[in-house]
Amino acid sequence: MSEAVDPARAAGWIDPPPRKGFFTDTSICIGCKACEVACKEWNGVPEDGLLSMLGSSYDNTGALGASTWRHVAFVEQRSPTDPGETGRPGDFRWLMSSDVCKHCTYAACLDVCPTGSLFRTEFGTVVVQDDVCNGCGYCVPACPFGVIDRRIGEQGARNVGIAQKCTLCYDRLGAGSAPACAQACPTQSIQFGDVDELRERAAGRLAALHDAGMAEARLYGEDPGDGIGGAGAMFLLLDDPEVYGLPPDPVVSTRDLPVMWRRAGLAALTLLAGAAAAFVGGSS
Repeated sequence: MSEAVDPARAAGWIDPPPRKGFFTDTSICIGCKACEVACKEWNGVPEDGLLSMLGSSYDNTGALGASTWRHVAFVEQRSPTDPGETGRPGDFRWLMSSDVCKHCTYAACLDVCPTGSLFRTEFGTVVVQDDVCNGCGYCVPACPFGVIDRRIGEQGARNVGIAQKCTLCYDRLGAGSAPACAQACPTQSIQFGDVDELRERAAGRLAALHDAGMAEARLYGEDPGDGIGGAGAMFLLLDDPEVYGLPPDPVVSTRDLPVMWRRAGLAALTLLAGAAAAFVGGSS
């Protein structure tokens, strides 16, 4: 595992507190959605389907978005057909996971924001300043997880047209409290704390599940050497990331921008030199 970067210190904070984040253990998530409700109540996030059903599963919010900062996914899986005497289908199982913004170490949404609305807090998290955001939407396609979005709603409703996402309850962190979702989780599937400590806790939990025969268990977002420099919100999964709607190998979308700008500059200089040569040649 690569050495972890402190994103707050890298952003210019002097002597920041330990980086804060989440470890979500999906093996003990019961799909109660207490986290979704607590998030909405504390942050004033409007209802966007919490009281209805999609029709395709027991999930009712579908995905993360501007008005869904926590999303509990319900993944229904059927085991292969029993080849024995009965020939009946095997059992079902539910995979449940409370998804959230990853608060990436290398955050593309932060890189592309032209107004400074998105900023890195002293806790290493990424937060939107509602009164600075101009609603340009550059951050939306930049996120490799499809987390951030502009809020849609009736004219006059709160923060319509503004980019919105999880803040890891920045106001609560400043007061020394845990985020609302972690506080409300009845099984401690959502665990809050210092990211370094959570990585150790996640590794211990993974080892325990492997010892129990659950070889399919794996960690996601815990590696500082991955394409986003490690996530501030990591997960223990019981199947491939794609099953949960997560990209298998996320990469910060602005990774190649310096190379692209250098090549664009070189191309512009070459074009300018060619034009100057043609002008000089034509004059003579």
